[in-house]
Amino acid sequence: MEYISVNPQNRAAVTAFISEHWLTTEMIIRGNVVDMTQVDGIVGMDGEEIAGLVTYTIEGDTCEITSLNSLKEGVGIGSSLIVRVLETARREHCRRVIVVTTNDNIGAIRFYQKRGFDMARFSHNALDISRRLKPEIPLIGEDGIPLRHEIEFEYSL
Repeated sequence: MEYISVNPQNRAAVTAFISEHWLTTEMIIRGNVVDMTQVDGIVGMDGEEIAGLVTYTIEGDTCEITSLNSLKEGVGIGSSLIVRVLETARREHCRRVIVVTTNDNIGAIRFYQKRGFDMARFSHNALDISRRLKPEIPLIGEDGIPLRHEIEFEYSL
């Protein structure tokens, strides 16, 4: 596995990957629209194929993970991408790395906590606001769980 930064040469492939796996290039995080075609990221390449991707933004002393995908779960791609984001955040003098997920995403909740992220904030009914900006957000999420809330995790550097 080779890990490389998102750059002008791979941006089109990264955008296509985001579109395929998130069904859009716009994310709604804490009621804000994030243009995923503009965020930074790290790509896990398996030969010529994207096997994983983490995207992030850095603002002030905070690095925010905006997406994480691993196409081969359980082999360490997601964990490796997180380690690389933490290294990047340290190089950029960030004090913390944050990530927001939804209440139905039990896998992400487990994943981030196992990697040292702590539950920092809970936004009750945050998806009501997000749906005003992006009506296609479903009412029911993974495992039939009503999709309602955002949970922010934080990793202190």
